[in-house]
Amino acid sequence: MTDQYTLQDPTKMFADIDTKAQYQEGAGLDANLDDTADRGEKSYRGTGRLTGRKALITGGDSGIGAAVAIAYAREGADVAISYLPEEETDAKRVVELIEAEGRTAVAIPGDIVDAAFCRDLVAQAVDGLGGLDILVNNAGKQQFRETLDEISDEQFDETFKTNVYAMFWITKAALPHLGAGSTIINTSSIQGYSPSEMLVDYATTKASINAFSKALAQQLAPKGIRVNVVAPGPIWTPLQTAGGQPPEKLPDVGEQTPLGRWGQPAELAPAYVFLASPESSYVIGETLNVNGGMPTP
Repeated sequence: MTDQYTLQDPTKMFADIDTKAQYQEGAGLDANLDDTADRGEKSYRGTGRLTGRKALITGGDSGIGAAVAIAYAREGADVAISYLPEEETDAKRVVELIEAEGRTAVAIPGDIVDAAFCRDLVAQAVDGLGGLDILVNNAGKQQFRETLDEISDEQFDETFKTNVYAMFWITKAALPHLGAGSTIINTSSIQGYSPSEMLVDYATTKASINAFSKALAQQLAPKGIRVNVVAPGPIWTPLQTAGGQPPEKLPDVGEQTPLGRWGQPAELAPAYVFLASPESSYVIGETLNVNGGMPTP
């Protein structure tokens, strides 16, 4: 069995995962993917890099968030995850994997478009974990639309509330609980640098996340709190099959990267571990691109 430390040809990894055309209603589930994404369940090997840490991860039930939750638990952290109530099936599986590592798992269902829930989410995480020193804002909304006319006011509003407002609400609520040495990791995208014509609203939010994070990093660094960003490229998650991309394009997404394939959530987890750990103590306001080699500014 291989792990993240095994020498492999990155152009040939995950060749057994078939990203065929498919569609899911709602937010989408890992459990309902025709070919499940790799979240590191069988491959991620922890080395104690986050022992004793307490992390809150939004969107921790599936995709990138689930991979990060699994990795954090295997690195020794207790983990709280937020997710939509309709994603309970995926969330239960992630909780099982966290607890299998002997770590505390706190599952908090709700919709982060609601400011009151965002504040309660932080309170529940702090109560369940006994504190907080890692915040990962990862949950996101992405719905493709061919033209600007097709983006409704409701969609534009919900995309911004999910991707930007919730990050603001949750981070603001978390700050009183974060001491020196704590870390905040926000999730941007290649779309923040190289936007697709089909993802105008989503791309705009991701550029906003970059700017928010770099400004906040300057403000919090003197307090010993580090803020950084991970910017994924095309990653195979339920979000992509639930309107994130046109279903007929799913088999070919990722071919534009130098590696020529989709990325997998398991390939994102080490970046989030690095930015959460003391190993990155001099890394502040950085956007770490994990995108298969797509050029960024």
